[in-house]
Amino acid sequence: MLADYIEVSKPRIVLVLVILAITSSLAATRFDSTPTVPWDIPLYKLLFLGICGCLASMGSSALNHYFDRDIDKIMSRTINRPIPSGRLTPRNVFIFGNILCASSIIISFLTLNLMATGMIALGIFFYVFIYTLWLKRSNASNIVVGGFAGSAASMAGWATTTGSMDVLGFLIGCLVFLWTPPHFWSFAIKSREEYESVKVPMLPVLIGNEKTAEYIFANTAILLPYSLSLYFLGLGVLYFITATISGTLMLAYHYRLTKYPNPDFAWKAYKITAPYLVVIFISLALDSLFYYRF
Repeated sequence: MLADYIEVSKPRIVLVLVILAITSSLAATRFDSTPTVPWDIPLYKLLFLGICGCLASMGSSALNHYFDRDIDKIMSRTINRPIPSGRLTPRNVFIFGNILCASSIIISFLTLNLMATGMIALGIFFYVFIYTLWLKRSNASNIVVGGFAGSAASMAGWATTTGSMDVLGFLIGCLVFLWTPPHFWSFAIKSREEYESVKVPMLPVLIGNEKTAEYIFANTAILLPYSLSLYFLGLGVLYFITATISGTLMLAYHYRLTKYPNPDFAWKAYKITAPYLVVIFISLALDSLFYYRF
């Protein structure tokens, strides 16, 4: 049963979001009103940021499983998930998700600061209410707007260090927002028939694989210069090099996707672009470390 609760928590997504939050917190040390070095951040802050990020992401994912249980039992990709397979009851998953979400907000309020707590709460709200309950089944913009839930993790980390949300912290968070659509549209090409079967209006369902591949390429063509422009707002050389290489590779692969907009190549694009955010945000944190050490 424990394994089933872990499954509805989507641990891989949890890990990515926690990495984004912690690395963003470390990166923010250079830009705080009273600059500090990354290793001077109280360990308890990073610990509780990680705990709150885990709880918020796990709880939101569990609620997503609860609200999507009707379509999960239809799609072959999801039919063996804990709720449709009967291993967990919807009621228990609903309670589990709400307890985790509430705990993340309470613990954050007690241990971090109000802005970080607000970002965590906003991330939960966007993923559960805006994406899962509203847009996912009603509008092709579902994954675009829903991407802000991931941005909130980065912003919560930034706010943990600075106590506020400045322009740079917001713009760094928007990297997640811009990366999300091309990544998940690639997945949607792979799973197009299943989304069609449950009437979820993912972009490939509405406009086809070819047009979706063009949207993916166009989105990445925006993401690359956007990510590089942040260097001129004070981000470091390591970040610039990492963003250039990883962004160019993404753009090249998504260009190839426009030539081969089939499910197999889309799946490769989905897997290859998955590490982008983690690599970018780790470079942000390392830049702050090198800035003070050298």
